[in-house]
Amino acid sequence: MKLLYSPTSPYSSKVRMAARYLDIAIEDVAVNTADEPPALIEANPLGKIPTLITDDGEAIFDSRAIMHYLHRTAKKRLYPKKHSKRTEAEVLEALCDGINDSLLAIVYEKRLRPPELQSPDAIQRQWAKVERGLDHLERHMPKFGKTLHGGHFALASLLGYLMLRFPGEWENGHTRLAAWPGKFADRFKPYAALKPQT
Repeated sequence: MKLLYSPTSPYSSKVRMAARYLDIAIEDVAVNTADEPPALIEANPLGKIPTLITDDGEAIFDSRAIMHYLHRTAKKRLYPKKHSKRTEAEVLEALCDGINDSLLAIVYEKRLRPPELQSPDAIQRQWAKVERGLDHLERHMPKFGKTLHGGHFALASLLGYLMLRFPGEWENGHTRLAAWPGKFADRFKPYAALKPQT
Protein backbone atom coordinates (compact mmCIF):
# COMPACT_ATOMS: atom_id res chain seq x y z
CA MET A 1 0.00 0.00 0.00
CA LYS A 2 1.03 3.58 -0.62
CA LEU A 3 0.11 6.67 1.37
CA LEU A 4 0.24 9.99 -0.43
CA TYR A 5 0.94 12.46 2.34
CA SER A 6 2.58 15.69 3.47
CA PRO A 7 4.94 15.68 6.47
CA THR A 8 3.37 18.89 7.82
CA SER A 9 -0.22 17.59 7.58
CA PRO A 10 -1.82 16.64 10.91
CA TYR A 11 -4.24 14.33 9.10
CA SER A 12 -1.33 12.53 7.41
CA SER A 13 0.47 12.31 10.74
CA LYS A 14 -2.55 10.68 12.37
CA VAL A 15 -2.78 8.01 9.69
CA ARG A 16 0.95 7.31 9.63
CA MET A 17 1.04 6.87 13.40
CA ALA A 18 -1.96 4.55 13.32
CA ALA A 19 -0.43 2.40 10.58
CA ARG A 20 2.83 2.12 12.53
CA TYR A 21 0.93 1.23 15.70
CA LEU A 22 -0.99 -1.48 13.86
CA ASP A 23 2.18 -2.86 12.22
CA ILE A 24 0.75 -2.24 8.75
CA ALA A 25 3.44 -1.76 6.12
CA ILE A 26 2.77 1.35 4.06
CA GLU A 27 5.04 3.12 1.59
CA ASP A 28 4.96 6.82 2.42
CA VAL A 29 5.03 9.02 -0.69
CA ALA A 30 5.39 12.73 0.07
CA VAL A 31 3.50 15.00 -2.33
CA ASN A 32 2.95 18.74 -2.67
CA THR A 33 -0.77 19.32 -3.15
CA ALA A 34 -0.13 22.77 -4.64
CA ASP A 35 1.55 21.07 -7.60
CA GLU A 36 -1.52 18.88 -8.17
CA PRO A 37 0.63 15.83 -8.96
CA PRO A 38 -1.08 13.41 -11.38
CA ALA A 39 -0.69 10.46 -8.99
CA LEU A 40 -2.73 12.32 -6.37
CA ILE A 41 -5.34 13.79 -8.71
CA GLU A 42 -5.94 10.43 -10.38
CA ALA A 43 -6.42 8.75 -7.00
CA ASN A 44 -8.39 11.52 -5.29
CA PRO A 45 -10.36 13.99 -7.44
CA LEU A 46 -10.26 16.46 -4.54
CA GLY A 47 -6.48 16.49 -4.62
CA LYS A 48 -6.28 16.19 -0.85
CA ILE A 49 -3.98 14.28 1.43
CA PRO A 50 -3.72 11.82 2.95
CA THR A 51 -4.87 9.42 0.26
CA LEU A 52 -4.25 5.70 0.69
CA ILE A 53 -3.81 3.49 -2.37
CA THR A 54 -4.30 -0.19 -1.57
CA ASP A 55 -2.43 -3.06 -3.18
CA ASP A 56 -5.50 -3.56 -5.39
CA GLY A 57 -5.30 0.04 -6.60
CA GLU A 58 -8.29 1.24 -4.59
CA ALA A 59 -8.00 4.85 -3.38
CA ILE A 60 -9.26 5.62 0.12
CA PHE A 61 -9.76 9.12 1.53
CA ASP A 62 -10.18 11.16 3.81
CA SER A 63 -8.15 10.48 6.95
CA ARG A 64 -11.06 9.07 8.96
CA ALA A 65 -12.02 6.69 6.15
CA ILE A 66 -8.39 5.55 6.06
CA MET A 67 -8.34 5.08 9.83
CA HIS A 68 -11.42 2.86 9.72
CA TYR A 69 -9.99 0.91 6.78
CA LEU A 70 -6.82 0.26 8.78
CA HIS A 71 -8.95 -0.82 11.74
CA ARG A 72 -10.81 -3.36 9.60
CA THR A 73 -7.69 -4.81 7.98
CA ALA A 74 -5.31 -4.94 10.96
CA LYS A 75 -4.79 -7.85 13.30
CA LYS A 76 -5.28 -5.61 16.33
CA ARG A 77 -7.89 -2.97 16.97
CA LEU A 78 -7.57 0.77 16.37
CA TYR A 79 -10.94 1.53 17.99
CA PRO A 80 -12.41 0.04 21.18
CA LYS A 81 -14.79 -2.89 20.93
CA LYS A 82 -17.19 -1.57 23.57
CA HIS A 83 -19.73 0.73 21.91
CA SER A 84 -19.54 3.56 24.44
CA LYS A 85 -15.73 3.58 24.40
CA ARG A 86 -15.67 3.52 20.61
CA THR A 87 -18.03 6.48 20.48
CA GLU A 88 -15.73 8.37 22.86
CA ALA A 89 -12.74 7.65 20.61
CA GLU A 90 -14.60 8.67 17.46
CA VAL A 91 -15.88 11.92 18.99
CA LEU A 92 -12.37 12.76 20.22
CA GLU A 93 -11.03 12.17 16.72
CA ALA A 94 -13.77 14.31 15.18
CA LEU A 95 -13.06 17.16 17.61
CA CYS A 96 -9.33 17.07 16.96
CA ASP A 97 -9.84 16.94 13.20
CA GLY A 98 -12.26 19.86 13.46
CA ILE A 99 -9.75 21.94 15.39
CA ASN A 100 -7.18 21.12 12.73
CA ASP A 101 -9.65 22.31 10.08
CA SER A 102 -9.78 25.69 11.79
CA LEU A 103 -6.01 25.86 12.20
CA LEU A 104 -5.48 25.12 8.52
CA ALA A 105 -8.05 27.76 7.56
CA ILE A 106 -5.96 30.29 9.49
CA VAL A 107 -2.71 29.12 7.91
CA TYR A 108 -4.18 29.29 4.39
CA GLU A 109 -5.71 32.73 5.00
CA LYS A 110 -2.34 34.09 6.06
CA ARG A 111 -0.27 32.23 3.48
CA LEU A 112 -2.38 32.51 0.33
CA ARG A 113 -3.78 36.02 0.65
CA PRO A 114 -1.75 39.23 0.59
CA PRO A 115 -1.94 41.10 3.92
CA GLU A 116 -4.35 43.72 2.59
CA LEU A 117 -6.86 41.03 1.58
CA GLN A 118 -6.67 38.95 4.74
CA SER A 119 -9.75 38.93 6.94
CA PRO A 120 -8.93 39.46 10.63
CA ASP A 121 -12.56 38.66 11.45
CA ALA A 122 -12.37 35.31 9.65
CA ILE A 123 -9.10 34.48 11.38
CA GLN A 124 -10.55 35.40 14.77
CA ARG A 125 -13.66 33.27 14.18
CA GLN A 126 -11.50 30.26 13.39
CA TRP A 127 -9.24 30.91 16.38
CA ALA A 128 -12.28 31.13 18.65
CA LYS A 129 -13.22 27.61 17.51
CA VAL A 130 -9.69 26.45 18.25
CA GLU A 131 -9.77 27.92 21.74
CA ARG A 132 -13.19 26.43 22.52
CA GLY A 133 -11.99 23.05 21.33
CA LEU A 134 -8.79 23.21 23.36
CA ASP A 135 -10.69 24.37 26.43
CA HIS A 136 -12.99 21.36 26.08
CA LEU A 137 -10.05 18.99 25.74
CA GLU A 138 -8.32 20.56 28.75
CA ARG A 139 -11.45 19.94 30.84
CA HIS A 140 -12.03 16.45 29.46
CA MET A 141 -8.55 15.01 29.05
CA PRO A 142 -8.67 11.63 27.32
CA LYS A 143 -7.35 8.81 29.43
CA PHE A 144 -4.86 6.18 28.37
CA GLY A 145 -6.18 2.66 28.69
CA LYS A 146 -4.29 -0.55 28.14
CA THR A 147 -4.12 0.24 24.43
CA LEU A 148 -4.09 3.35 22.27
CA HIS A 149 -6.95 4.19 19.90
CA GLY A 150 -7.69 6.43 16.94
CA GLY A 151 -8.66 9.36 19.13
CA HIS A 152 -5.25 9.33 20.81
CA PHE A 153 -3.52 9.56 17.43
CA ALA A 154 -5.82 12.39 16.38
CA LEU A 155 -4.98 14.34 19.54
CA ALA A 156 -1.26 13.64 19.12
CA SER A 157 -1.33 14.95 15.55
CA LEU A 158 -3.31 18.05 16.58
CA LEU A 159 -0.90 18.96 19.37
CA GLY A 160 2.04 18.26 17.09
CA TYR A 161 0.59 20.66 14.52
CA LEU A 162 0.03 23.32 17.17
CA MET A 163 3.64 22.97 18.30
CA LEU A 164 4.80 23.28 14.68
CA ARG A 165 2.67 26.18 13.44
CA PHE A 166 1.47 28.02 16.55
CA PRO A 167 4.19 27.75 19.22
CA GLY A 168 3.53 29.99 22.19
CA GLU A 169 0.00 30.85 21.03
CA TRP A 170 -2.07 28.06 22.57
CA GLU A 171 -0.35 26.75 25.70
CA ASN A 172 -1.64 29.40 28.13
CA GLY A 173 -4.54 27.91 30.08
CA HIS A 174 -3.90 24.48 28.57
CA THR A 175 -1.17 23.12 30.82
CA ARG A 176 -2.51 19.57 30.81
CA LEU A 177 -2.71 19.54 27.03
CA ALA A 178 0.79 20.98 26.74
CA ALA A 179 2.09 18.11 28.89
CA TRP A 180 0.17 15.42 27.03
CA PRO A 181 2.56 14.89 24.07
CA GLY A 182 5.34 13.88 26.44
CA LYS A 183 3.11 11.27 28.04
CA PHE A 184 1.98 10.05 24.64
CA ALA A 185 5.58 9.76 23.44
CA ASP A 186 6.28 7.46 26.39
CA ARG A 187 3.53 5.17 25.11
CA PHE A 188 4.32 5.55 21.40
CA LYS A 189 8.03 5.90 20.70
CA PRO A 190 7.75 6.79 16.96
CA TYR A 191 5.86 10.03 17.82
CA ALA A 192 8.90 12.28 17.36
CA ALA A 193 9.44 10.98 13.83
CA LEU A 194 5.79 10.93 12.77
CA LYS A 195 4.30 14.09 14.28
CA PRO A 196 3.73 17.02 11.88
CA GLN A 197 7.05 18.56 10.87
CA THR A 198 8.76 20.45 8.08
